[in-house]
Amino acid sequence: MRTRLAVDIGGTFTDLVLETPSGTHSHKLLTTPAAPEKAVLDGTEQLLAKAGVSPAAVELVLHGTTLATNALIERKGARTALITTEGFRDSVEIAYEHRFAQYDIYMERPAPLVARPLRLEVPERIAADGEVLIPMDEAAFDGIVETLKANRIEAVAVCFLHAFTNDAHERRAGEILAAKLPGVSISLSCDVCPEVREYDRASTTIANAYVRPLMDTYLARLQQGLAAFGVASPVLMMMSSGGLCTVEAARLYPVRLVESGPAGGAILARQVAAQNELEKVLAFDMGGTTAKLTLIEKGRFHMARSFEVARAYRFVQGSGLPIRIPVIELVEIGAGGGSIARRDALGRIQVGPDSASSVPGPACYGLGGTDPTVTDADLLLGRLDPARFAGGRLALHEDKAAAAMAPLGSDGAVGIAEIVDETMASAARVHAVENGEDTAGRTMIAFGGAAPLHAARLAQKLGIRRVLVPKGAGVGSAYGFLAAPIGFEVVRTRYMRIATLDAAVLDAMFEDMRAEAEAVVRQAGPKGELVETRTAFMRYRGQGHEISVTVTPGATAESLYAAFVESYRGVFGRAIPGLQAEVMTWALSLSEPVADPDKVVAVPALAAPAPIALRPLTDPADGITRDAAVQPRDSLPAGTQVPGPALIIEDETTTVVPFGWTGTINAAGQILLEQSLLETTP
Repeated sequence: MRTRLAVDIGGTFTDLVLETPSGTHSHKLLTTPAAPEKAVLDGTEQLLAKAGVSPAAVELVLHGTTLATNALIERKGARTALITTEGFRDSVEIAYEHRFAQYDIYMERPAPLVARPLRLEVPERIAADGEVLIPMDEAAFDGIVETLKANRIEAVAVCFLHAFTNDAHERRAGEILAAKLPGVSISLSCDVCPEVREYDRASTTIANAYVRPLMDTYLARLQQGLAAFGVASPVLMMMSSGGLCTVEAARLYPVRLVESGPAGGAILARQVAAQNELEKVLAFDMGGTTAKLTLIEKGRFHMARSFEVARAYRFVQGSGLPIRIPVIELVEIGAGGGSIARRDALGRIQVGPDSASSVPGPACYGLGGTDPTVTDADLLLGRLDPARFAGGRLALHEDKAAAAMAPLGSDGAVGIAEIVDETMASAARVHAVENGEDTAGRTMIAFGGAAPLHAARLAQKLGIRRVLVPKGAGVGSAYGFLAAPIGFEVVRTRYMRIATLDAAVLDAMFEDMRAEAEAVVRQAGPKGELVETRTAFMRYRGQGHEISVTVTPGATAESLYAAFVESYRGVFGRAIPGLQAEVMTWALSLSEPVADPDKVVAVPALAAPAPIALRPLTDPADGITRDAAVQPRDSLPAGTQVPGPALIIEDETTTVVPFGWTGTINAAGQILLEQSLLETTP
């Protein structure tokens, strides 16, 4: 085992995990939004000192961050311009030509990241088959460059029509801009998203350009800070797809990092599911700012080719910015420990999506926050031990929480807890239905600083009777980074009809794609064999959207069509006889092989030791306040059974064992919560 450091920057907390040959150590501290690397460097220094490890001993740093996501949500990226084909500057506003809220006369579309005056046009035109219809007018760049300079542009996105079939014009435009605008970041759609569908491709390229200067300077400062401290190891970045890439690749394509933190948590959940031989899992990640829910079926994630970030209209699909990258499919909502609560005009309690974040933080932190938050409610309900929160490093103030909660009334804390849990339950139900699944009967795997506080109650609402809380759950995403494989995916749009498929052309294209992916993966360090997965995105002719089909090496037209029919029947319940099929896009992913984890074995049951304290705990399920036993997690050996009500505390989180539930420590040190009294279920 090597000495590796994993770092996850969230909206409220920065989590660190140090893996050494002798064991793992973790640390959690408040994020520093003005300079995110400060919390990373401070936390690294504190964690290494606590573990007695020198900075020079760290062999690898694994990193995920919400910096790109927050820049898109808060519109705090670089001053960006778009250069596109003449006549197509308004494509990013036309979008899909539909209303996402059909009956709301006040509906407003999200403003594009690039305002219309900064969307500039070049006379050029390439046909859908790659033929040059109008040569690019290079003289037009003289006026464009002057406009860019006058507007102090920091980043440029270049997205020409059909550049995914012929990238010659975009490549030449990039050369011209680089020569005339030194220091300006340039993103080409043929590099960022070489896929069909103009709006998605343009939106993704603009997003990449928008966050690239920010991420580039941040990662440079982080590397310099780590080197100055004595950590001279390589840095690998977590991607939204669940793989790791080099920091150099992340600097070029920062848009691939948008969901990096949640991806790490999903990987941890998959590992825990494999350890416990669980086939149907709901992964639940709740931090200080957001909550994420992911379905895992037989060790596999639901993967998506695109998702939306910064949904501005009640989380309705179509109200955000589409990003077309490989991503683990999950639902993310503004429900975290720092989510702010209020009463609306009808007197109803509303929670989130805005958050107190780390600055000023929840009122109970005593750092200046005055708004009531979920963490304040959890404290007043007895779910948190104020003297032992964060290992005693951050004292919680019940008086400040009570003062913030006063405007909501005597039922404010219970109301907040129930509203946020029901919001998460609703999101989980919808997510499951959209994937043709159900939540009942699954095992929930809960991680993140706030998830173990809410997991049992959320499970009750979803018909789930078993919850697993992994070891180190409070810094779960960082633990997930340590289990992530180094990998990269290359995507190309190349239209082919199955009836006229040329196997030789297909194999040659995949060989080129593998070479491109392998160059990134090998740069990150792996020397051995790599796992290659080929995918075709196929449809019946005349359809508007595709499904993914696994392509085996040496595939023929017949075998690929048979695989498509089988996949189509699996998704829709039936195939359509007599119709031809076609492929729009191809993908090749390359990654390290992932070893199967050791299985959890049964251990004899042990009675819980005497609690170190008792704390009044209010259960929102029945409104009754009972004395809960406070048990430090590190004092509970494998096999210990803790009957509820109880609080199992550790430095980074607290697991709530409600009345009617039992918490058992398994052989892997995980907490298995099982419901025993059905009458507590609403």
